[in-house]
Amino acid sequence: MRGQLVPVWGETWKAVWSKLLASSETPNELAIELFRELAAEPEPPDEPLPPRSDAFDVNGDLVDPAALARIAQYETALASYERLRAKYTEALNGAGSKQALRATILRTDDEPSAIRLLERSFRVVEEYGGDAIANRFYLLVEAFLQRFSLRYDLRRPFTLHPTLPGVFASLMRDLKTVSQNDADLEPIYHDFEEALRDLTAERSERLIKTCIQKQMNLLEALGQKTPGVTANTLGRICDQMNGNGAWPHAGVSEAIKNLYRFACDYPGIRHAGTPASSLRAIEMKDMVAVSVLLAGFAPYLSHQLDADAIYRG
Repeated sequence: MRGQLVPVWGETWKAVWSKLLASSETPNELAIELFRELAAEPEPPDEPLPPRSDAFDVNGDLVDPAALARIAQYETALASYERLRAKYTEALNGAGSKQALRATILRTDDEPSAIRLLERSFRVVEEYGGDAIANRFYLLVEAFLQRFSLRYDLRRPFTLHPTLPGVFASLMRDLKTVSQNDADLEPIYHDFEEALRDLTAERSERLIKTCIQKQMNLLEALGQKTPGVTANTLGRICDQMNGNGAWPHAGVSEAIKNLYRFACDYPGIRHAGTPASSLRAIEMKDMVAVSVLLAGFAPYLSHQLDADAIYRG
């Protein structure tokens, strides 16, 4: 799952908009109405404040350099506004409307704006194109999402909803970003990724234990970055976080502490452990299950992970 729309947003023009507008059933004015809805109307620049009286010489000429610079900047901005306004008006009158619409769409550079643009577009397509064209737009967007394995489920009439795999992909991406932006976390995260990759060549008990150990180390390091935490072991970190509202219920804290106890007590994961506590050999299903569980606890342990942003992508 690739995740976000923004990295592949440039492909939407060819995959969605061009096909929609090229259809013989699509009204000619649809491009204009889409542009009207999606493009921000150019706004004139603010006029500079009148120069003070001491900005003029005895002949009444403006000589103050700062005032002259402000006027020059305003005139440049005004000329730019007039050009943009002329192009905006031309597009609304049908001259170059498709090109103007393309520029407006491709200017989108963040995920929430991309989602809003698609949903606003559907309302325009439905109003000016009718049910048949609106359905075509829906199917084109749906095919685009499936083609790029994006994190959204498209539901009728037209709303994009995060999927569980998409939310998990966002969590792992943001966890990687947080780790790579911290000099202490970056090598620990790298060790975990390397341990995970090593399993491709050899799915041995030794490497599975190493993978679990490296991810446990990462969570421990994340917890140590939490403000107010002074402990350096995961169990004690969880106890220290009890007082700052980290846990919705004691059972959640106990769950991660129990996983920590497992990693410490099972022979060969973090310590020599207790051989008698081992019920069977570690397997790949343990690696998958424990890794998913540990990753799920990351938002509790890292104040840098924004759960709402993870959900929205």
